Amino acid sequence: MTSSDETLLPADAKSRAAGRVGSSLDPVALVPGVAGVLRVGFACAEFNGGITDRMLTGALDELERAGSDLGAVVVAWAPGAFELPLVARGLAASGRVDAVVALGAVIRGDTGHYDFVAGECASGLQRVQLDTGLPVVFGVLTTDTVEQALVRSRPDGSNKGAEAARTALEAAALLAGIEDLPSAHRVGFTVGGR
Repeated sequence: MTSSDETLLPADAKSRAAGRVGSSLDPVALVPGVAGVLRVGFACAEFNGGITDRMLTGALDELERAGSDLGAVVVAWAPGAFELPLVARGLAASGRVDAVVALGAVIRGDTGHYDFVAGECASGLQRVQLDTGLPVVFGVLTTDTVEQALVRSRPDGSNKGAEAARTALEAAALLAGIEDLPSAHRVGFTVGGR
């Protein structure tokens, strides 16, 4: 959900950009061609597992709709959100997946654990993504209440697990598309001295 209609990408933005540049990659357009071969791994937190389970169900439903082979999906359960980066790193390093989705729920309580767990989880997952070069999607709810987490894990269009699965497919398809770009000669660039 965006905060304003002014922040939405205009409907014609991608086509306008594509008309002006040599190559333009739209992950939404790339997914149908590769969804069946992309392998997705899920790092799922057991803590607040009722929420995680609902998100995982939404994510798997989304992969099925996209034409993914669920037989190639890997689900690995971490004790909690704090351990998700380590599990995500293991999945990414395994060579068995093209993208990782971390699913969990960190719900603000009466102690300061929320700030530490949510922040470290996000930082760790970002580090795994940058260190491995694989998309690692942050599908971890960070809510003030259980009710907010339940709303974001409903079996409908508001399910953040489904959104995270779509993001994983789009990011993996985009990286595959980038690898397939024709190489170009760099003109006017030098390394070192003048």
